[in-house]
Amino acid sequence: MTDSPRALTITIVRCPLCGLACEHIRVINHAGICPRCQTVLHPRYPDSLSQCWALLITSMILYLPANLLPVMFNSIASNGHENTIMGGIIAFWNAGSQGIALIIFVASILVPCLKFLVMGGLLISVQRQQTRHRAERTRLFRLMEHIGYWSILDVIVVALVAALINIPGLSRAEPRIGILFYGAVVLITLLAALKFDPRLIWDGTHNE
Repeated sequence: MTDSPRALTITIVRCPLCGLACEHIRVINHAGICPRCQTVLHPRYPDSLSQCWALLITSMILYLPANLLPVMFNSIASNGHENTIMGGIIAFWNAGSQGIALIIFVASILVPCLKFLVMGGLLISVQRQQTRHRAERTRLFRLMEHIGYWSILDVIVVALVAALINIPGLSRAEPRIGILFYGAVVLITLLAALKFDPRLIWDGTHNE
């Protein structure tokens, strides 16, 4: 049984904007122009690996202050305190809201760490030109794309709590600097996933 021909071998490139399957016209830097929307075409995302590594390392660095710095300040009857992400999870758990605490733990701690591991593993496997388990790695990347958006849940929780429990003279809630770092982590990891070209998994080569 022979493999089906690949688009790259028969010089066909799909336009990333309008989706048109275009015949690959080889010009400067192996790029072409989509005849329908005039978008510049590339057989693979330019500098995909280097950009993904830069974004991944940046997000991992920002993840440290996102967890160490407070993300919210709560004050009830003049008794105020600041909470980190983990401190908020513990507070929800001790208050009897174990379901909410578990959801925030999964979305804010478990999912980002899994994204770091999965993205790093994919980048290393592509750079080493590994040919095993290509289908599984592709499915893993798609799964990471889908669940990655849930990482923003902690930012939404902070915004909702700050909006709902601000009662003048009785209670107030304010976001703190840690939530900015965490929001940056979520955004940068999403950009890293967008910059990664899953077709490189099947190439077994990189485009640097």
